[in-house]
Amino acid sequence: MTHTQFVAGLQSGRMQARIDAKAAARFVSSRMLLPWLLLPLFGTAVALALHGRIAWGVGVFVGTIALRWLAAGTSAGYVLQRAVSDARFYGEARAAGILGIDEN
Repeated sequence: MTHTQFVAGLQSGRMQARIDAKAAARFVSSRMLLPWLLLPLFGTAVALALHGRIAWGVGVFVGTIALRWLAAGTSAGYVLQRAVSDARFYGEARAAGILGIDEN
């Protein structure tokens, strides 16, 4: 199915997109290089705690966990929005098995 057919089908209601949330979270995380951002933040939290700034360390740690949770929680919507607006991304999401299409 082409990208144009996909967008037209979604807009008309003839098709419904099905997104694997766990796979989308992994896909978005790898594309955003999220592990490369989170690892230094966790290290910063530990360093702050070791230097006696426990409240700041806990705050950075909780903020890092919240960032990871936010990225995972919004990834399915991001994949759908991006697949509708970008034909190349649509092809990548379909090839990766993240985006499925159900016809009504």
